[in-house]
Amino acid sequence: MIAAPTNCPCCGSTRLSELGEGVTETLEVILRQWKVIQTVRERFSCRRCEAITQPPAPFRVAPRGFAGRSLLAMILFEKFGQHQPLNRQSKRYAREGVDLSLSTLADQVGACAAALRPLHALIEAHVLAAERLSGDDTTVPILAKGQTEIGRVWVYVRDHRPFGGKDPPAALFYASRDRTRGHPERHLSGYAGIPQADAFDGYNRLYLPERKPGPILEALCWSHARPKFFELADIAANARRGKNAPPISLIASEAVKPIDALFDIEREINGLTAEERLRARRKESAALVAGLEDWMRAARAKLSRHAAVAKAIDYMLTRWGAFTRFLHDGRIRLTNNAAERALRGLALGRKSWLFAGSERGAEWAALIYTLIQTAKLNNVDRQAWLADVLARMADTPQTKLAELLPWNSPAEPLRQKAA
Repeated sequence: MIAAPTNCPCCGSTRLSELGEGVTETLEVILRQWKVIQTVRERFSCRRCEAITQPPAPFRVAPRGFAGRSLLAMILFEKFGQHQPLNRQSKRYAREGVDLSLSTLADQVGACAAALRPLHALIEAHVLAAERLSGDDTTVPILAKGQTEIGRVWVYVRDHRPFGGKDPPAALFYASRDRTRGHPERHLSGYAGIPQADAFDGYNRLYLPERKPGPILEALCWSHARPKFFELADIAANARRGKNAPPISLIASEAVKPIDALFDIEREINGLTAEERLRARRKESAALVAGLEDWMRAARAKLSRHAAVAKAIDYMLTRWGAFTRFLHDGRIRLTNNAAERALRGLALGRKSWLFAGSERGAEWAALIYTLIQTAKLNNVDRQAWLADVLARMADTPQTKLAELLPWNSPAEPLRQKAA
């Protein structure tokens, strides 16, 4: 409140009459405060039997740890939600007068990963019970004996919202030191449904008819096939590449048109039920797909096997049944973009923290990415939810842990407080 004038600036009179007020708003920030909370537990001895009695100490995520639940949630969210490496966090906290070394922060992350593992198991069971999954993987360098090995992080996403489904969405991450076929086979060993992914041959044995516990239908992603044509038909991108740019392919540009039309149809039917989507695809998409197949087979017969566009055509034609399965099953999407989006945060974080310090560190990261990405898919404030879970886990019976999952959590949804 600015003090009101006591006299008129024009004539000097003190006979002023209030007409109203004007309000000017300024957005400011209040610096973060650090607190040391002391919990006093009185100790008593019995005068009769001399037994000593004292209430139990509050639960701590790390044995003999000192970090509270809100601090731990902030460390986890900064690292895996905001892509801030632990060494940057340590330096920022030091500037605020709090000494938290890199090794201390790493220990806290490991303790949280161990404590939160039961929730990861519940999300894993929820994701692998879906009738359809989006799957993908990306590289993650893992430190090993003074150098880095190119490891992998795998993701499987359950999200039926584009089909009008009501089941809560969730993302499941795993980490591995390499990209061998044994990893997806292990991840999906108990799964029976439709895992939609790229054409990685590590999935091939999952499609065998005699596979147990049940058959898996192969459905490939058109978003992995489309760029192979786009790159050969993109005039603007070729101009930026300069003299070393490959020649523009008129054949590739012809393939782009019907593929674009398929994506336009999918945008229109997004959110419909599987039955409604299937009817629309049979009415509008089937003819486009049949025409595209005829055109590609005719064009391929005129091309050398070494031509770049021939390789793009072969990628689709040799797997044509898996690419066109969406025309016969309304549950299948045209792409696995849900998994691509789930990996986007990890790809951004990888540019900041560069590598995982160990294979165990990569596994911790996969576990916490599972929790944070699932909370994000359910529109829950991730940091507030993590703090709530860390506070309630110790007092929650094993049979009621599902109450802590993001879609059951009382944590506030994401809100835009500042406009």
